[in-house]
Amino acid sequence: MSRIAIPQEIPAESKAVVDAVSRQLKLTPNLFRIMAQSPQAINGWAGLQGALAKTLDVKTRDGIALAVSQVNGCQYCLSAHTYVASQFAGLSDDEIRRNRRGESEDLRVAAAVAFARTLMETRGKVTESDLDELRAAGYSDANIVEIISLSAQFMLTNFINNVFDTEIDFPVVETEVA
Repeated sequence: MSRIAIPQEIPAESKAVVDAVSRQLKLTPNLFRIMAQSPQAINGWAGLQGALAKTLDVKTRDGIALAVSQVNGCQYCLSAHTYVASQFAGLSDDEIRRNRRGESEDLRVAAAVAFARTLMETRGKVTESDLDELRAAGYSDANIVEIISLSAQFMLTNFINNVFDTEIDFPVVETEVA
């Protein structure tokens, strides 16, 4: 049971973001109904998400979302990102499981999702070796900043959902990796 009433009314200042998400997903996720209660929060998130959507590739971004959400134990985000990764990015069930563990069949994606997982587990206190592995996989320092930024963006929504125990409105995924 959610620890917050899922609002049905969207403040006017939040409506453009919520409408855009709703059009893309063909539903209005409970996360965005909650975030919309603070126009500053949802618009700030949307600005960051919009800019970061132009970084890396969709499979890498989705893999990072899955790895970060797994570390943070966010069942809502795991369910949402599993749905999005399978329906919109074409990730297989096996690749989704791998990404959640910080792995991938694609070596370049594997480096990014492993780093994102380590980043969350160490609270940002990664090693020189962790950075070397990313660079060896072909990531520039700018790309590393993008991976960190994506991870922080996903952590934000993980925390909102974990705090409020948001009712899941996607096909439910368990927090344990199969």
